[in-house]
Amino acid sequence: MVHFFNTTKTKDIPKEDYDELMKLFKRCDVNNDGKLSWEEVKAGFRRLQSRFPLYRTHRAFQLADENHDGFINVDDELDKLVTYAL
Repeated sequence: MVHFFNTTKTKDIPKEDYDELMKLFKRCDVNNDGKLSWEEVKAGFRRLQSRFPLYRTHRAFQLADENHDGFINVDDELDKLVTYAL
């Protein structure tokens, strides 16, 4: 299913799915700097076999990169990325 606008609340998401995606995106942090770059997020969507990983990455950064530094911080912003990915 493709979500163009995320209206899902975290409490509505099955915990197993949420935890699985948290682990997947944390594994995408290949340089272990605690931040996900554009390429690392795109790799995550490719692992999820997204039909449009470039678009999904762009949208994820719009929603999750709150401080607009070009990275998604694993400690502070990953929740928004995972919620969007679901």
